[in-house]
Amino acid sequence: MHGARMFEEVTFQRDCPAVIVPDGIETTIPESTIGYITQVLGGNFTLQMSNGYLVRVAGRDADAVGREPVPELEAQYDDAGKVVVTEAQVVEQLRTCYDPEIPVNIVELGLIYRHDLGAPQQPDALGYRVEVDMTLTAPGCGMGQVLIDDVEAAMRRIPGVLEVAVDLTFDPPWSPERMSDEARLELGFM
Repeated sequence: MHGARMFEEVTFQRDCPAVIVPDGIETTIPESTIGYITQVLGGNFTLQMSNGYLVRVAGRDADAVGREPVPELEAQYDDAGKVVVTEAQVVEQLRTCYDPEIPVNIVELGLIYRHDLGAPQQPDALGYRVEVDMTLTAPGCGMGQVLIDDVEAAMRRIPGVLEVAVDLTFDPPWSPERMSDEARLELGFM
């Protein structure tokens, strides 16, 4: 951070795809545009632009704001040399997904209703299928597709995951009671 500034100023080093928060509208930030990083969560960036808009830049575009992308995950192998994916890896990756407006991951927010790890539906495929049922804090959230895409991308980053299915549901509706104690404390609900 610079001196007394609350945000880190960055200059976009190339044209960069972004999503306007909270509307979820895709846009492109032109090269040489100045923005201010307000948070970096799960490898993604939320920036305040000079026009007052908040935008989210995906971690894969970290170079556009002068940052390094999140490193690739290392594969885990069993004694026979086969790639192994564990429930712990799935949960760890889900914890890298954040709503750009809320500094708490989607697991702690209680947005994940179910996750299953199993065999892929492709015959004879050597790998895993991950299924995730999730919700949003509000049905009209413009960032819904962005969060779904984040979950899918996070699961695909796990070496050995071949298939991902993310289902968005509002039954039951999300409420603050679904948050972990840590999330409630962080967001001032305790």
